[in-house]
Amino acid sequence: MPAFFAFMQLTFAGWSWLAPAMAISLVALAILAWSYRSRGPVGLRLACLVLKLLGIAALAVCLLEPLRTGQRARPGANLFAVVADNSQGLQIKDAGQSAHRGDRLKGWLEPVPGGWQNELSESFEIRRYLFDSRLQGLTDFADLNFDGRYSSILTSLRTLADRMKGRPLAGVLLFTDGNATDLPPGGPDLSGLPPIYPVVVGEKLAVQDISIAQVAVSQSAFEDQPIAIQGEIQAPGFRGQRITARLRDPSGRVVTEETQVARNADGTVPFRFNPKPDEPGVVFYELSTSLSGDASAAGAGATNSSQEATLINNTKVLAVDRGRGPYRILYVSGRPNWEFKFLRRAIDEDPQLRLSALIRVARREPKFEFRGRAGETSNPLFRGFGNQTTEEVERYDRPVLVRLNAPGEAERSHEFPNSEEELYRYQAIILDDIEAGFFSPDQAALVQRFVSERGGGLLMLGGMECYCEGGYHRTPIGDLLPVYLDRAETPATQPPVHFELAREGWLQPWARLRDTEADERLRIEGMPAFAVANRVRGIKPGASVIATGRDDAGQTLPALAIQRFGRGRTGALLIGDLWRWGMRDPQSRADMEKAWRQLARWFVAEVPTRVDLTVEPIPGDALGSVQLQVRVRDAKFAPLDTAAVTVDVTPVVFGTNAVADAGTSTNTTIRLRAEPSTAEAGMYQATFLPRGAGGFSALAVVTNDLGAEIGRDQAGWASDPAAEEFRSLQPNLSLLQLLASKTGGKVLTIDELPDLVRRLPTERAPIMESWSYPVWHTTAVFGFALACFVAEWGLRRWKGLP
Repeated sequence: MPAFFAFMQLTFAGWSWLAPAMAISLVALAILAWSYRSRGPVGLRLACLVLKLLGIAALAVCLLEPLRTGQRARPGANLFAVVADNSQGLQIKDAGQSAHRGDRLKGWLEPVPGGWQNELSESFEIRRYLFDSRLQGLTDFADLNFDGRYSSILTSLRTLADRMKGRPLAGVLLFTDGNATDLPPGGPDLSGLPPIYPVVVGEKLAVQDISIAQVAVSQSAFEDQPIAIQGEIQAPGFRGQRITARLRDPSGRVVTEETQVARNADGTVPFRFNPKPDEPGVVFYELSTSLSGDASAAGAGATNSSQEATLINNTKVLAVDRGRGPYRILYVSGRPNWEFKFLRRAIDEDPQLRLSALIRVARREPKFEFRGRAGETSNPLFRGFGNQTTEEVERYDRPVLVRLNAPGEAERSHEFPNSEEELYRYQAIILDDIEAGFFSPDQAALVQRFVSERGGGLLMLGGMECYCEGGYHRTPIGDLLPVYLDRAETPATQPPVHFELAREGWLQPWARLRDTEADERLRIEGMPAFAVANRVRGIKPGASVIATGRDDAGQTLPALAIQRFGRGRTGALLIGDLWRWGMRDPQSRADMEKAWRQLARWFVAEVPTRVDLTVEPIPGDALGSVQLQVRVRDAKFAPLDTAAVTVDVTPVVFGTNAVADAGTSTNTTIRLRAEPSTAEAGMYQATFLPRGAGGFSALAVVTNDLGAEIGRDQAGWASDPAAEEFRSLQPNLSLLQLLASKTGGKVLTIDELPDLVRRLPTERAPIMESWSYPVWHTTAVFGFALACFVAEWGLRRWKGLP
């Protein structure tokens, strides 16, 4: 039923005339029945009788004074909101249109004498608004410039509902394309909103445009390809044309580019880049796309072709965190060996890794007594070296250890660390040729806490006194390993084994050394056979076998296994003579060193530091705000709540000669003070609202109560509101239909708007008034009665009846 009839009813004011009216009608019926009793055919007589009776009945009803009554919105008492989208999404030019969506919208909203706005103002008080990232009140729509970075449709509607709470808001005319950037995960909250009438801006037609659809950035363990950037370019309407994707650094230099032909119907073009930055830390790139041969269009603000619907979605800023070392690894060995020689050479080539070694050159000999000079208590082997006091000399019953590559004073102790402060300086530990008895019970438990609580990495190599031979079964360190250390059945003679990647190894980039599977298989076939392979009973649940060793009899043994343990990672390299690989030829040595570096970097890549800075988007925030979270730990890696934390945020400017470093004090650097969080111990938070799109670099500096620096960490992110704003170039009719149906409105086109405005006064509003209109003396009623009499007379004359 139309809304007009829903608010209208018919009443009678002259009920006292009911009896006379009925009497008149009955008398007229009797007279007419008697007069037509024998005049002509029955059908003709009946038709004439009905026509004259209807005319008499209409006149009789007028005696009852019928009134048409109903309700309507009281003129001027209710409010009506007209809300217009001011976002960049309306800069799109639809197919077949010469003007952008925004230009057409401004034409719709211009006040025209006798137009829909004047007609609406006759019944409602109009309130005008525009929205992009927030809702703004207006006197007219001349301020629309369509430069907003967000389409906060739902947030703006909630703001409007809050502002109009308790006021008679009858409805909302919403002019938008429906492409919202603030859609909550659980759906929109439309409670308390009046009927919404979305007016669709834009055509549901294919749009010719080139855009960056999606991008995935990952850190790779490949030395030649440390960063993998891959994604898709959407180019509908450009099928068969060449599309170019370019990657620029902040100085404007083109790092790499790729050109492909758009072959699919929707113009999808995949791309993949593998840049290799020169420096560690946070790295920024600008990804752009354009038609091939139009390099100028790829830059920000350029115009490459009038064929595209918009150029705003042709660029995207990427932030990549490569980590900032040096990552410190402690190597512990029970004797000098060749494995350490090649391992040290390999890690020394990586500027982000630092290897410190603790090597035993003489075992502990408590049962042997040296007979030196009279009164001499020290080992004669150390006679003449350093301080020979009782407190400083090497005792007979202690092993002789040599520390290598220990730059700090605290690292020069010639013994394995005995406290968290000493051991937690490292990110990973490598054990080789060392038996379990070397560690005291406290040291073994400390190593376990180093992995499970501190989040460090532990790798055991295949030396002759490791695993089962080293007595690690049922020890804290043995429990960390991904293999069972029950003594397995060992043959009298061990045949050589050939190294092979397991299924899981093929899926791990850090376990491979070549770009393609064919090249990798060819490399593995060229590896030498290994003579030493530690045999274990099996792999623990949850562990992954990365590589295996296969002997000539076809038996397969695990060669490299890894697993997660608590917050850290552990691994077991069961081959004990991997150094043979590097003795084959120069290429094999280069491959082995690269494998060592990739394995070491995998173990230290996710190890937390004393200061960790992370960037978390604020859920539901339409302005792109982020929360900078700084987690601070003391030397024992316990949460530290008494620190002072500052965060310097610097926008990255592309096209200049350099990127402003986040640690420098420039005019564009914003310094924030992070406050302690009530949700987590040791965490400090600061909120940052980006003033524009692009990349941002943040540097957190933490100091203690005395002002001494505890540590610092850097992070980076990219703010890209255009990614959501231009995710779809066609109107989001499903969202607009949801808004209308949930609130009792209706989705409209601009052509349907005048009809709605004329109907709105009869729709339900907060403030209504009653109205009545007499029906009995209207021209329609008497015209109907007269028409019935004339029709009856004409019918009789036509058929020749008297």
